[in-house]
Amino acid sequence: MIKKLQLTTRIVDDQDEALNFYTEKLGLKKTTDETFGPDDQRWVTVGAELDDTVEIVLEPLDWFDGEEADRRSAMNGGQPALAFTVDDCQATYEMLHERSVEFTSEPTEQPYGIEAVATDLYGNGVVLVEHPSKAEAK
Repeated sequence: MIKKLQLTTRIVDDQDEALNFYTEKLGLKKTTDETFGPDDQRWVTVGAELDDTVEIVLEPLDWFDGEEADRRSAMNGGQPALAFTVDDCQATYEMLHERSVEFTSEPTEQPYGIEAVATDLYGNGVVLVEHPSKAEAK
């Protein structure tokens, strides 16, 4: 029986650049940064401040060679969106916009709440969702 999702990956060109984006711009926390393997590769993960159940692995292209590197490189900009729950979508949008995070849509009422969509360094979606219970209280 599958019990929970623990890790998801994000293909990145540069781990330090991606780590800076996800921590300094989006406000996630660095959860792991250690070396492993015979080539001293870095295992770098980030996660939401108040949720330690899922981590995002910042997986660099230089972990791979040949066709596998090409296949993963082609995924940049086309990886599945990461969706985050937020308390106040408008306030989070404004804070991230001030940090120069690029958005493809401003906060908009949806049947499931208020949603805004940003992009990461590579054009992958970063979705912010304020659930209806929070939206209706405003």
